Amino acid sequence: MLLGKPWIDRAIAVLATVPFGYVFWIDIRAGDLTIPRFAILFQLSLLIITMLVRLPPVRVTTNPIFWLVAFVASYYGFLTASFTGAGRPLVPAAVTDSLSVVSVLADVYARLSLGRNIGFVPAQRRLVFAGPYRLVRHPIYSALFLAEVCVILESFSWLNFGLSLVFLGLFVTKTLMEESFLRVDPAYAQYMREVRYRWVPGIV
Repeated sequence: MLLGKPWIDRAIAVLATVPFGYVFWIDIRAGDLTIPRFAILFQLSLLIITMLVRLPPVRVTTNPIFWLVAFVASYYGFLTASFTGAGRPLVPAAVTDSLSVVSVLADVYARLSLGRNIGFVPAQRRLVFAGPYRLVRHPIYSALFLAEVCVILESFSWLNFGLSLVFLGLFVTKTLMEESFLRVDPAYAQYMREVRYRWVPGIV
């Protein structure tokens, strides 16, 4: 399959990193990034940058809807974190700052556990059962969700809340699409039976 060829996979990864790097650089230059906003931007950037060293896939989806959702979810999240408007804090800054740091640490831990098996669109690589993947099937998304919640708690408005709901909805959809693709592999189907929760142990 053409999409599974290493040079095609690497070219897609490089092209995907360019807009992320540019927007992140603009945000840093503006100098108005709070810790929660930096946390979500950092994690979304890490999602893309780690693609540059990932392993080539065994198989990758050719479903254009899956590709569309993957790109829209990631780029939408990046732009939402960059352009979220002013709002009122719902909790003290110490709370959102602390939880944002936790989200970054959780994300880094999940990525280190995942190694070079990172994906952007649904693709089959080596299964990972170590670290947080023993507890939930999508710990990287769990960390992203926590970071997004911190952004809302820091600057709540109904507009910001609506933008965040779309962000969360896109990644929930992305999760379900990934699993519908991966569960064809008997090993992943068994993993889903053994690790029941997607994002939060004991809850969902």
